Amino acid sequence: MNASSATAELVASLLAFIAQDGCSDAEFDAMALRVFAHQHARNEPFRRFCQARGVTPRKVKGWRDIPAVPIDGFKDLTLSCEPTGACERVFMTSGTTRGELKGRNWHPDLSVWNASFRGNFERRFMQGTARLRMGILFPDEAALPNSSLAHYLQYALQEFGAAGSAHFVGAQGLDTAAVTDALAQAQRSGEPYALLGASYSFVHLMDELKAAGREFRLPAGSRILDTGGYKKQSRQLDFEEFYDSLAQAFGVPRERCINMYGMTELSSQFYDDGNAVVPSVKSGPHWIRSRVVDPLTGREVAPGERGILVHCDLANYNSVTTILTEDVGVATANGFLLLGRAQGAQAKGCSLAVEEFLKAAA
Repeated sequence: MNASSATAELVASLLAFIAQDGCSDAEFDAMALRVFAHQHARNEPFRRFCQARGVTPRKVKGWRDIPAVPIDGFKDLTLSCEPTGACERVFMTSGTTRGELKGRNWHPDLSVWNASFRGNFERRFMQGTARLRMGILFPDEAALPNSSLAHYLQYALQEFGAAGSAHFVGAQGLDTAAVTDALAQAQRSGEPYALLGASYSFVHLMDELKAAGREFRLPAGSRILDTGGYKKQSRQLDFEEFYDSLAQAFGVPRERCINMYGMTELSSQFYDDGNAVVPSVKSGPHWIRSRVVDPLTGREVAPGERGILVHCDLANYNSVTTILTEDVGVATANGFLLLGRAQGAQAKGCSLAVEEFLKAAA
């Protein structure tokens, strides 16, 4: 079986797996082992990393046994099972942590990525509503063709947006007048409205509205989705102040203010069930699992302890499924609490993990 036919069969199986209504632990492990074997055979830097750790497909018994690749590895090495020239899309990180060196996640096509987004977004954000009029506080794909968030938001509008949906960030920045008009129209209409975008775009918009003395009371059923944090592009707010400000500015209760946690290096997203209480519990769909580890040892920390989040995303079939992030978290019964970026000893542990990976894989 050649690489392309093997990939086609794996994609078909993953699409069927994503379409299932959940899975057992054994089913998840079986699919994780299948994807791992595919990546071990075709992703050369990842295979060398596994070999340095003495890990082979025969030795891996479950998803927790798959070596976690540090997220910075996507910046230094090409982690792709298929030739990059044959890939339909590459999503790139913003490059804010190491100058202009960007992480890259290659996708032979977007069928699995889109399927992962669609079912998860429908359940966690739409919550039984077929379509909503949407305002997008982020550039579209034409402006940012390598942004996974631009694709996410444009695809959300395409699949779930009602007539009158629009992007409000363009080449000239945020069009405050246009979004203010759209919010006023939504308030008058009585029909639910959804405002989605980068967290820092919301901060900027709220500052503009406050300066103009404007507040809105969006109709019942309206909701907000923010994502991405602040990334030093606007003033910093703590969680309580941020979600209080959203509720005050738009009249949307905090339990309807949903945060999406995702990253370029993954192909699936996590959501909370609103932010009436912060930090909120994040959780993902049945095709992604998470654990909390000590970055120096890779071992899971004791329940209730802080550590670094590791995600195993089966939709990430062309690069690596299992990623050591630089995000601090605490495991809960139904997901995890996201507590911010690694600092101090944990950040040092993440850096050492990157060094180990690069030495083994290069």
